[in-house]
Amino acid sequence: MLQPFYQKRYIEAGCDEAGRGCYAGPVFAAAVILPKDFYHPLLNDSKQVNEPNRNELRKFIEKNAACYSVAMVCNQEIDRINILKASFKAMHLALDKLKKRPKYLLIDGNRFTPYYDVKHKCIVKGDGLYSSIAAASILAKTYRDEYMKNLHAEYPHYNWQNNKGYGTEEHRLAIDSHGLTKYHRLSFNINPQQMQLNFEEEGIIM
Repeated sequence: MLQPFYQKRYIEAGCDEAGRGCYAGPVFAAAVILPKDFYHPLLNDSKQVNEPNRNELRKFIEKNAACYSVAMVCNQEIDRINILKASFKAMHLALDKLKKRPKYLLIDGNRFTPYYDVKHKCIVKGDGLYSSIAAASILAKTYRDEYMKNLHAEYPHYNWQNNKGYGTEEHRLAIDSHGLTKYHRLSFNINPQQMQLNFEEEGIIM
């Protein structure tokens, strides 16, 4: 069962990102501050929730969160500063947009670039432990999925409406056949020759 808060002394915001391992498109991040009585039985790490339930949760979070925000960093910026820094930048941008100012941050993962002088705690797999991080993971994932579905109309060969830019076999074969687009992350070594070497590199959860 998700824990509502890590600590109760300060206003707490959960932060998470989506799309860090993708071959194409931006990385998204969300920041969420939840009220004390927030609860939804389906809330969990976005990777453990199916798409219809994620979309239901997004509406519930947007309606019932104390405040929330979502931000993105484009693939060109990812290539310029690297994906880790881009993920932190997206989180910072999301925090900048919050209508309430948190005094404590819960960050999914094991590293983070401090946000001004706000205290933070990095929690590995925190999106499966704390409600605010889980809520942030749902928002980041659903907003990014929606963005990639819109890009699909421009470049349908890559089927981003289904793979969302992840390095599936289908996506890799499309890159092999059609080359790279302006939305691909060039720093990820995803040219056809490199992909041939790494074709069985890792499993992808969408």
